[in-house]
Amino acid sequence: MRRFPLFILSLLATAQPTLAETVTLSPTVLTEWKAVYGRIESRDRVPARARIGGTVTELAVSEGDMVTAGQTIATVVDDKLSFRLDANAAQRETVAAQLANAEKELDRGEALLKQGVTTVQRLDALRTQVEVLRGQISSIDAEAEVIRQSQTEGKVLAPASGRILDVPVPQGAVVMPGEALATLSVGGTFLRLAIPERHAAMLVEGRTISIETADGPREGRLAKAYPLVENGRLIADVEVEGLSDRLVDARILVRLPLAERTALLVPQSALFSHSGLDFVQVETSTGTKSRVVVPGGRADGGLVEILSGLQSGDLVVTDPAEVGHD
Repeated sequence: MRRFPLFILSLLATAQPTLAETVTLSPTVLTEWKAVYGRIESRDRVPARARIGGTVTELAVSEGDMVTAGQTIATVVDDKLSFRLDANAAQRETVAAQLANAEKELDRGEALLKQGVTTVQRLDALRTQVEVLRGQISSIDAEAEVIRQSQTEGKVLAPASGRILDVPVPQGAVVMPGEALATLSVGGTFLRLAIPERHAAMLVEGRTISIETADGPREGRLAKAYPLVENGRLIADVEVEGLSDRLVDARILVRLPLAERTALLVPQSALFSHSGLDFVQVETSTGTKSRVVVPGGRADGGLVEILSGLQSGDLVVTDPAEVGHD
């Protein structure tokens, strides 16, 4: 008599159902993304130009090198400058000899004027000749400085710190004044996008952009959308912190937020399959029932979009047991 009630109690305890965890469905706002390719561009491309014409005797950099402002990139030599400098030195010696003779004539004239042998006009002419020759020497010296400065300007210097993108001139080539010997990428890099104009309304400055790089996914900020549409495409710039300038003009994949819509999302664990169909268990007033659903794509956080079979307000069991569906 005492064992029978204990047996009944044990059966009742075993028959009690375990409460399942549920979530209440509500519409969730999803962002529609479009995959496009962006191009890495440098903020500025600065050419390093030759200041004199001549032959490139030394080329100190190649594509991809990092340089600092003022660093020597190449050396251009004009042999005519050395010849002009030699001719200038010879001309100075000639004028210096004439000046020495004129100064002696001036000293002699001053002595003769004291003796009353010559005239003041003659002495003034001698002084003028001395001043003219001194002026010629100053002019020759200035011309020599110009030639030396031209020789110094044969060194082609980096106009700013950056990376060498292009070296179009080989060593030994003859260049003209103003010709570019190298092109530098300076000022950092950014992403430039060209997207169809129909998506222009969704491109708001400041929005976060998802970027796929060789180092993994990263995020950028839409910095500027240009008002001019070119060939049916809108140009926009994206700022990405720490974007490498190693490969300028390289293309990388970018995901753009283009639209927003609402969807019903359930945890991945709420779905189970049976006989080729997908089911979700729903708590109803008459108990737990399984419903056939059509799942869509996956969203972030381990959630799955449900295209049909559920509605807002349904109580979905997050860890269902496979039971018969209604």
